[in-house]
Amino acid sequence: MTAPPLDTEALRRRALDALLAARDRTRALTTCVDDRELTAQHSPLMSPLVWDLAHIGNQEEQWLLRTVGGREALRPDIDPIYDAFEHPRAARPSLPLLPPAEAHGYAADVRGRVLDILENSPLEGGSRLTHAGFAFGMIAQHEQQHDETMLITHQLRRGPAALTAPAPPPAPADAALLPAEVLVPGGPFTMGTSTEPWALDNERPGHVRDVAAFFIDTVPVSNGAYARFIEDGGYDDPRWWTEAGWAHIREHGVTAPLFWRRESGDLWLHRRFGVTEPVPPDEPVLHVSWYEADAYARWAGRRLPAEAEWEKAARHDPVTGRSLRYPWGDADPGPGHANLGQRHLRPAPVGSYPEGASPLGVRQLIGDVWEWTASDFLPYPGFAAFPYKEYSEVFFGPECKVLRGGSFAVDQVACRGTFRNWDYPIRRQIFSGFRTARDAQVL
Repeated sequence: MTAPPLDTEALRRRALDALLAARDRTRALTTCVDDRELTAQHSPLMSPLVWDLAHIGNQEEQWLLRTVGGREALRPDIDPIYDAFEHPRAARPSLPLLPPAEAHGYAADVRGRVLDILENSPLEGGSRLTHAGFAFGMIAQHEQQHDETMLITHQLRRGPAALTAPAPPPAPADAALLPAEVLVPGGPFTMGTSTEPWALDNERPGHVRDVAAFFIDTVPVSNGAYARFIEDGGYDDPRWWTEAGWAHIREHGVTAPLFWRRESGDLWLHRRFGVTEPVPPDEPVLHVSWYEADAYARWAGRRLPAEAEWEKAARHDPVTGRSLRYPWGDADPGPGHANLGQRHLRPAPVGSYPEGASPLGVRQLIGDVWEWTASDFLPYPGFAAFPYKEYSEVFFGPECKVLRGGSFAVDQVACRGTFRNWDYPIRRQIFSGFRTARDAQVL
């Protein structure tokens, strides 16, 4: 049976919209501060903003201008400078980076030529790289991922606020009445995808997983709930921590989520994009490491969900047996479904976005905060690296833990029910939170 023909013009429009949206965001993140701020390294964990800017242009040149378009290289001399695997972030300020005006001009020059290539590229048949516009979608996702990285840098930088955005809407009236947890029935479901045209290699192929019944939190763990863990001496009790986690927090003096500080008594303050404010108790907890998430879960008598459990809760429709693209169905995210795309500079209160709930009633599985899972970052059965090993394959193993669901800093082009993120269990500068799970009792 042959596959139906693609709507190549719709794919072309989608690719164009995704590329333009990413570039608008890149400009916003790199024009709101002066050249001194662009070239400074605000944390050894992050690159200077100007490195990310030129790296975005260089990746676009290499993949879309040279590989897809077959055009002559514009700046092959800078390829080694912007090779993310050649230079660790802490060393990038010492490189001969393009100055801000030149980096902006270079990225704009590449983009102008790429739009001409997009307009004239066949998006059906041909190579796997161009079929369904994959390469254009890959580069749009790459730019949005670096936009999220640059937003993390903005959070780490000191000084007055440079970014503004409206607060998310308040939680709906039923948020306080939601059940604490939801039962996800046991049985098989399809994990991953073999059909999503812009899915990246680590999301493929779709395959059947059999998952035992379990309970999962209806909403992410809140700041208020996490503060109770702190007040109960959670950071002082080795019972709740893995051996590596306990050693890490003792060595580095970790006593609360990153950016939190106690003002007096029970008042916690945190710094968010240059503004210090009281920690909102009803927001999902943010900037916690895997070690902290795991310790909280143990303290609460629960555990972190496995990656397969998280995806089943997010995608499985028990009525039809289908795995959906998103918790709410197959439609692309709208403003009522999830907090995505830097529309707000913070998570929405727990219980928000009822339109985005899964068929079982689990909320905020997409957007707001990346959610740590219990799982190591490993390939799916039948995995094949594409189009390069350095995107996923070199990170597989027990050193990295999987995060799912995206955050308020993630654009919808780089967030779906199958999307997999990963990081080291010590990481806290990322927009990470979590929810907990527990086994269902078998009678």
